[in-house]
Amino acid sequence: MIEATGKQSDIQLPKIEYPQPGSIAQPDYAPGERSSLIAEIKHLLSEKDAVLVAHYYTDADLQMIADETGGTVSDSLEMARFGNQHPASTLVVAGVRFMGETAKILNPEKRVLMPTLAAECSLDLGCPPALFIPFCDAHPERTVVVYANTCAAVKARADWVVTSSIAVDVVNHLKEQGEKILWAPDRYLGSYVQRVTGADMLLWQASCVVHERFKAEALANLARHYPDAAILVHPESPESVISQADVVGSTTQLIKATQQLPNKRFIVATDNGIFYKMQQAAPDKIFMEAPSAGEGATCESCAHCPWMAMNHLRNLRDVLRTGDNEIHVPEEIRKRALRSTQRMVDFVNLKRNID
Repeated sequence: MIEATGKQSDIQLPKIEYPQPGSIAQPDYAPGERSSLIAEIKHLLSEKDAVLVAHYYTDADLQMIADETGGTVSDSLEMARFGNQHPASTLVVAGVRFMGETAKILNPEKRVLMPTLAAECSLDLGCPPALFIPFCDAHPERTVVVYANTCAAVKARADWVVTSSIAVDVVNHLKEQGEKILWAPDRYLGSYVQRVTGADMLLWQASCVVHERFKAEALANLARHYPDAAILVHPESPESVISQADVVGSTTQLIKATQQLPNKRFIVATDNGIFYKMQQAAPDKIFMEAPSAGEGATCESCAHCPWMAMNHLRNLRDVLRTGDNEIHVPEEIRKRALRSTQRMVDFVNLKRNID
């Protein structure tokens, strides 16, 4: 089937039971426990020669610790680059499993730990290698471009790895060379990239369990109530939501927009974990969640990844104590995945030098 968003794959994806957004509750800490955990984590990071690399969507306490101990809070691209450049012998990745795998792909000599190995990603799960690799083999004429939200085996089959911040630039680069693209896994981000670039793209049909829930009609109604608000949208969202945006961009790009735009109020269509950094970047501004559960809804929990919510102070402390939850990638797969992942890092470094 061909639509304006590009050619769609007809692969039947396996049905996956996802935790519902908001279904993973943060621990209830006893009086004094939170401050005690934070102090112990900071001590253990120093003692273990470890650095904390946290995603914008994780708990605010984890982001705060990363900031205060010389780690980083960033999107998946900067997480990968930071870990690759930092001298610490242990990387503790607070996020979801593919982020830990990406760190290990780029840093085979380092120990990579995660607070939990149960933190998955619907995009990763929606692109299983057993289905994806034969699909790529059936389209040898296409350059395979995969989103970073994929497992090491999928990256190993890809020609390029990208994040949302560089997806348009990379696809434009490939289009200029006459390449046809096989894109995976996010169909909404793929459709957005295809619309912007006009490239010939064959799209895998997975989606993000959080961004797919944003509702266009409810967003329009909320915007009518707050006509002064700028709408910020991550491109993993449906086209009907993207079409209402004042800014479409990666997490880092959306945070920058809060500083650059004159608006005092923002409606934000991405995971609400980003509000911690948005409030740091623009403390005098107001941030509202885009509705994600139907008309009129402003559900506070629905716009938060249930797997990101699995990262918390207790299991971060525990993994630093025990050294458990270590990420391993088979060396043959790692070496092949490194080619496409390093290509992403090199592309960004070159672009920054030119800019």
